[in-house]
Amino acid sequence: MSKAKAKAKQVKGKMKETTGKAVDDEGMQVEGRGEQIAGKAQETADKAAGRVKRTGR
Repeated sequence: MSKAKAKAKQVKGKMKETTGKAVDDEGMQVEGRGEQIAGKAQETADKAAGRVKRTGR
C-alpha cells in the first residue's frame, strides 16, 4: 500500500469517527478509529520497508 493510500485510510477513518459522534453511533466511531489505526500501521510499515531498501539489508 502506498503512503497516499495509508493517509487516505486514516482520513476516511477520521470522517467515519466524526460522523459516528454526530449521529451518536458508537459502532461507527469504533470502526473509524480502527481504520485510522490500520492506516497508521500501514504507513509505519511502508516507512520501515523504505528504510530497509535504502540500507540494502
